[in-house]
Amino acid sequence: MVTKEDVMEVLKSCYDPEIPINIVDLGLIYNVDVEDEEVHIKMTLTTPGCPMGAMILDNVRQKVESIDGIKKAEVELVWEPPWTPDRISKK
Repeated sequence: MVTKEDVMEVLKSCYDPEIPINIVDLGLIYNVDVEDEEVHIKMTLTTPGCPMGAMILDNVRQKVESIDGIKKAEVELVWEPPWTPDRISKK
């Protein structure tokens, strides 16, 4: 069975091409729910006008759906709470 931690690990391979930090450490992932063979991800972007937004969302969906045992990944783009640089991981 796929866990939230499994999904988060895969999401660490997704990057905003304009910022050399993965989207997890960048603080763009707000929530991940795994239910059976489906994953629902609630995430944001650094700005509403992000020119790479569609590409990032497609990349997230494709990588999560490539996990063995996951048939569908739904990515919900949200703007609340707004992203700020203090969400970046201190690691």
